Amino acid sequence: MADIRPDPRNANRGTERGRGMLERSMRAYGAGRSVLVDRNGVLIAGNKTAEVAAELGLPVRVVETDGTELVAVRRTDLDLSRDRAAVELGIADNRVGQVSLEWDTDVLAEIGADIDLSQFWSADELDDLLSVVPHFQPVGADEQCRLDQKAQCTCPECGHVFTP
Repeated sequence: MADIRPDPRNANRGTERGRGMLERSMRAYGAGRSVLVDRNGVLIAGNKTAEVAAELGLPVRVVETDGTELVAVRRTDLDLSRDRAAVELGIADNRVGQVSLEWDTDVLAEIGADIDLSQFWSADELDDLLSVVPHFQPVGADEQCRLDQKAQCTCPECGHVFTP
């Protein structure tokens, strides 16, 4: 694990509950999924898994590929048709992924300056996800809508349109 480093711009903060589920799963069933690193050993996918594996002292076997083949991890100790643990591991793998995802919108917005995030989210989803204004500052009276107006107002900071 010494040669594997976390992604410094990982946009998934993770959740405490997800981390606990991941740790319990890895303790009970061992590793069920591989992680992905770049040529320099920086994690592209599996930051939380690698972190927990390091804490549990699991050794790492690196399989090199250029992405033109799918790497399958064969668990020689599990038989899906006979082993309850194999079924539980499959459920744990999917559920941990679902529960442990919490986007760091600041990091995601930073990454969005470099790549087009619309390939991963619809426009509405992106608006909802990034609608939090992290550095909100009250505006002057001349920039505010009057409460007695029925017209729509636009926030000068984030562009959100609303009716007071």
